[in-house]
Amino acid sequence: MPLPRTQATFVSPIVESRRWVAGVEFPPERPLLNVSQAAPAEAPPQGLRQALADAALNDVEAHLYGPVLGNDPLRRALARQISGHYQADVRAEQVGITSGCNQAFAAAIAALCGEGDEVIIPVPWYFNHKMWLDMAGVTTVPLPVGDGMLPELAAAEALISPRTRAIVLVTPNNPCGVEYPSGLVQAFFDLARARGIALIVDETYRDFDSREGAPQGLFQQDGWDRTLIHLYSFSKAYRLTGHRVGAVAASPDKMFEMEKFLDTVTICPSQLGQAGALWGIENLQDWLAGERQEILDRRAAIEDGFPVLAAKGWKLLGCGAYFAYVAHPFGLPSGEVAKRLVSEASVLMLPGSMFMPAGDPDGARQFRIAFANVDRTGIRTLFDRLAAFNP
Repeated sequence: MPLPRTQATFVSPIVESRRWVAGVEFPPERPLLNVSQAAPAEAPPQGLRQALADAALNDVEAHLYGPVLGNDPLRRALARQISGHYQADVRAEQVGITSGCNQAFAAAIAALCGEGDEVIIPVPWYFNHKMWLDMAGVTTVPLPVGDGMLPELAAAEALISPRTRAIVLVTPNNPCGVEYPSGLVQAFFDLARARGIALIVDETYRDFDSREGAPQGLFQQDGWDRTLIHLYSFSKAYRLTGHRVGAVAASPDKMFEMEKFLDTVTICPSQLGQAGALWGIENLQDWLAGERQEILDRRAAIEDGFPVLAAKGWKLLGCGAYFAYVAHPFGLPSGEVAKRLVSEASVLMLPGSMFMPAGDPDGARQFRIAFANVDRTGIRTLFDRLAAFNP
């Protein structure tokens, strides 16, 4: 008998890692440093909170069902923002609003794939992507990365089969942090277009890219929406994680198919979340620029301070956006090291094995450090604890 869909995949690493610290009392002089999850821990700015409150109090529509693909003012505003950022012409009907970026991915897969189809994903992968493919009955085809933690075009091309429906890229990458060069993203787009498959590009962390201007030129390609499905999240930009507001850009015919999926799952995105996202687009661009500079400063702190760990045999494999990806020097697998870090160093971070196919030897040597909620002082403390740690 086939397994229920949820049993076809693994437990979320975030859920599992929280169990490691549940009920644990940490020494007062060594409180827990949690670098496991990439999510803002502070509330949105006061102006955005006021906009949410005003909508909740005064807008009856904020409490009712809305359009499945999102409210027209937000779709138009996001289309204008994408057009401006990428120097392109993106229309509102090519944009949909979803209940978080994870749902945007799920909707895209539902519109592209049938059971037994294949999707190529670079590894290390974003674990929720793999989990959804498992539950959708879609085969994940791992694409090992090469130098600089970058996916290799020739290796991807060799993996394409008659059942391949899409290639997925995440840039800046989760979990590795690396920013994919524009030329590499373009080459994957050209490959996907030539082979008649989709290229899904998840740019959840676009607002924290160190490069100025557009990180890629795909929206400038004629007929971009016949190949590209673009994913985005308002959660990181405006601290709206709990309101679940994401977005997808694609062709109107793919949007029509995604609408069927979204209608059966959430019916419509959160009305209050959409009000917050729209206010953010219209009012918070200067504030967001400051948030970006703070994240870039923390990235610099990781790179500047890493020699302390390098002297102990650690290696920095990738760094950018919210993440650093590292290799540890110990003879134990990363999953075991992670649990000992909790008890012996009061550090919670996710082992590379949570971002890899089961049994992959690279995963046993690697960790993801999510540093978005750790300032320079916290990063220094983290490195001091890791340098002193010897299981």
